[in-house]
Amino acid sequence: MAKLGKRNKKAREGIDRAKLYTLDEAVKMVKERAKAKFDETIEIAMNLGVDPRHADQMVRGVVNLPNGTGRTLRVAVFARGAKADEAKAAGADIVGAEDLVEIVNGGTIDFDRCIATPDLMPLVGRLGKVLGPRGMMPNPKVGTVTMDVKSAIAGAKGGSVEFRVEKAGILHAGVGKASFDASKLAENIRAFADAVQKAKPAGAKGHYITRVAVSSTMGPGVKVDPSSLGGAGAAQPN
Repeated sequence: MAKLGKRNKKAREGIDRAKLYTLDEAVKMVKERAKAKFDETIEIAMNLGVDPRHADQMVRGVVNLPNGTGRTLRVAVFARGAKADEAKAAGADIVGAEDLVEIVNGGTIDFDRCIATPDLMPLVGRLGKVLGPRGMMPNPKVGTVTMDVKSAIAGAKGGSVEFRVEKAGILHAGVGKASFDASKLAENIRAFADAVQKAKPAGAKGHYITRVAVSSTMGPGVKVDPSSLGGAGAAQPN
């Protein structure tokens, strides 16, 4: 096991690794320990009682955080004609069709979120091997395949967060910045947890949200009592 540096040891002081803290307590502790020279991202990790290898237990969705993410995302839109013009007017950073497919296929991905109109999906589908592993493939389930490109761009730039459970049943997401007020971070986290709860798949049995922890980019994780998340954490097993 790697030895902890002085900074990490100091950051872990006062954290009981076996204790479940309320969300408000955990957020306060994480903020106090975010001492990096940049504005650290506050992250949430959730262990879910699902096996995503089964199609009926996949958890995926999108949520608009009430206080935003603190990040400025670069958005690419695959569209033609009037919808391409609409995307540009709505603030998309990159807009294109065949030309954009060629750029992405060549390995240049100069954006954080990808949106496509439905008619362009046969074309965008060719990029599955490039965008899929990065979790950037447009998908109607999370609102990134749509004719309403204006709203999709506004959501992406205004604080929407996509989430998708990993193979081990773990879900990660950024929910704000260390510079946010603690109350705003807690509000974002509760909104995120509520969205995850609403995305509970029909095939999930037993406890759904089993473990929760919050941390900053460079700081230690703090375990959260799921019941302090409100309705999401209080869900009972089937």
